Amino acid sequence: MTSLVYLNALRAFEASARHKSFSAAAEELSVTPAAVGQSVRSLEEWLGSPLFERGRSGRARLVMTEAAERALPDIRAGFDRLLLGLERLREGAANGVLTVTVSPAFAAKWLLPRIERFQAAWPDTDLRLDTSNKPVDFVAQRIDIGVRYGAGNWPGLAAHKLMEEELYPVCSPALLREPGRLAEPAGLAGETLIHDVSLEGSAAFPSWRHWLQLAGVADTGAARGLRINNSAAVLQAAVDGQGVALARSAMAHDDLRAGRLVRLFPHIACPSPLAYYVVHRPECATLPRLEAFRDWLLDEAARDAVSVR
Repeated sequence: MTSLVYLNALRAFEASARHKSFSAAAEELSVTPAAVGQSVRSLEEWLGSPLFERGRSGRARLVMTEAAERALPDIRAGFDRLLLGLERLREGAANGVLTVTVSPAFAAKWLLPRIERFQAAWPDTDLRLDTSNKPVDFVAQRIDIGVRYGAGNWPGLAAHKLMEEELYPVCSPALLREPGRLAEPAGLAGETLIHDVSLEGSAAFPSWRHWLQLAGVADTGAARGLRINNSAAVLQAAVDGQGVALARSAMAHDDLRAGRLVRLFPHIACPSPLAYYVVHRPECATLPRLEAFRDWLLDEAARDAVSVR
């Protein structure tokens, strides 16, 4: 049996075993059921043993032999590795698809408003955004590069610090039209506080209580107000005049520059112990389109840092 026939026969067997049907396997492989059956029989002849039980009339679904059951996981793993190898060959090109994972809030408030500049510089690279608040498996989900928020240590990934951030109160300019309103931090006691609880599970993430303590304000009632588990929605609520938000500087940057939000009490700094990092698999570090996107992210972050000085 030649190598090509061997691989085709294994594909026919794996698809038939997964679907428990020659017909369903044929539909997946775009061949006839007879062709699938013939491929499986040729593999059985080469092995000298059956892969599926036969001889029971009326059986609607294929049933594997014990030997086939034992071998199937390794065969599936082999095909997965082959597909990964093909992806690695494709990754070497400067153009093609680049899959990027970011949180929905980071995509909305930071990445998407800037992405046109990358596309203009690299028109042959197609970006595919995977937005999720949960860490993803870069290999299994075929992710090329991402931006994560944390302490900078993710097993199996190389991490490059993108930008640090601080937290500070922001509100709509409309809330400040009343003379003397929010002139001092103590004035927050009479306002609706908007809480970002997207990272509530992280003990290191500063809360309103942390900021009020830093400002020397009694934290009575610090837990009251509006609680939202999306940083972009937190800022939108503040833009809409629903209260005062404790904003993350990277997320609030564009709203502040556009005048949709105003930073309160800029003399009080509350740095976050967490930061944004560009992450990717170490073995992919020199892929041209990944390098291009990583460098572009770092340049954009540096541009933002200069604009707020």
